[in-house]
Amino acid sequence: MNELDSEVMSGLLQERGLTQTEDEDNADLLLFNTCSIRDLAERKAMGKLGILGLQKRKRIIGVTGCMANAKKETLFRKLPHVDFVLGTNNIHDLNAVLDEVLETKAQVLRTDDIFSQELDYTVAKRQDKYRAYVSIIRGCDKYCTYCVVPYTRGPEVSRQMQDVIAECKQLADKGYKEITLLGQNVNSFGKDNQDVRFHDLLYQLDKIEGIERIRFLTSHPVDITKELMEAIRDLDSLCEHVHFPLQAGSSRILRKMHRMYTKEQYYEKVALLKEIVPDVAIGTDMIVGFPTETDEEFEETCQAMRDIRYANAFLYTYSPRKGTPAKRWVDDVPEEVKQYRLQKLLTLHQEIAQELLQEKLGTTVEVLVERRNKDGNHLKGIARCWRNVIFEGPDSLIGTVQQVKLHSFSHNTLIGELLSK
Repeated sequence: MNELDSEVMSGLLQERGLTQTEDEDNADLLLFNTCSIRDLAERKAMGKLGILGLQKRKRIIGVTGCMANAKKETLFRKLPHVDFVLGTNNIHDLNAVLDEVLETKAQVLRTDDIFSQELDYTVAKRQDKYRAYVSIIRGCDKYCTYCVVPYTRGPEVSRQMQDVIAECKQLADKGYKEITLLGQNVNSFGKDNQDVRFHDLLYQLDKIEGIERIRFLTSHPVDITKELMEAIRDLDSLCEHVHFPLQAGSSRILRKMHRMYTKEQYYEKVALLKEIVPDVAIGTDMIVGFPTETDEEFEETCQAMRDIRYANAFLYTYSPRKGTPAKRWVDDVPEEVKQYRLQKLLTLHQEIAQELLQEKLGTTVEVLVERRNKDGNHLKGIARCWRNVIFEGPDSLIGTVQQVKLHSFSHNTLIGELLSK
């Protein structure tokens, strides 16, 4: 979501005549699009912004993203050299805010709690030629006890289905082959103001000529329906990959997290998904060291990793976030215990991921070819299962979809041989 927001802001600034530079020293405007999901992300952003305050050179500095909504005017107190703070729901105001800063020479704060004005995504300065992000819903209504997103991004607001379809058609006309539908919870699409559901949108997008692959991020297990699973099975464009965040293997911890499902209910949905889409690759998020988590409950998380055999996983230690219910609880799992659990889970996942890669050998996968690999000898692309694949072939294949038979892998990259041009 932040990457897409950055592409939109880059496009808005270039519309007013600014030129993007990769050299920080040449920049007249520095814009930080921040994240608040983890304490580390905030500390890195604050550290970088603090260093800029020690420099004598005068330039405009803006802070956007979730940290802007979370900290608001406190950013000006801590970082007096910051010129403006722009919330996640105010991206459309970027040029107006910049004008105000230039005219008044004063600090400007713009952080609405609700997303009320749709963005013009056609201005986005896309960073990729063949794969594009498409926002379909912003905000979240789930209120997990550890998460700041409902407070920094506001309640769920779906885009109109016809607007999403129109944008995807425009992307197809421009040569994009793959789209990734974005939302804090894509499965809630349409529930707020439309008589459609997420799977209805998928069936419409599958009809667009030129869009060969569709992905979506991210899903809440409560809202993953049988109809969605059947869409993954039945629609040629829909990739057989589902990000299905478990967060913890203990039902007690899940209840404390306000995840709204038990471990058993989660397992039932995974079993149904694997029954309907046998070759599905499943991804997850997991948090270790949540307040009061015991060694036995952590072992339940490890067992879930073994049982479900996730293809990819984003693993974290618990990080208290200001404004969340969990922040009021005692963070009673020692940091060294959190790190031990994280490393154990990381090692376990890597072992499983290597086994899954081994099982892929000898099979044929569909690869969207994106570029020449850095070794210069191979082309590099991404398979439907969200794995990088490299193989030998001519540059003329870049931007096309090819069939590649896999024969080996290195680290997490699959290696294969082109079957047909």
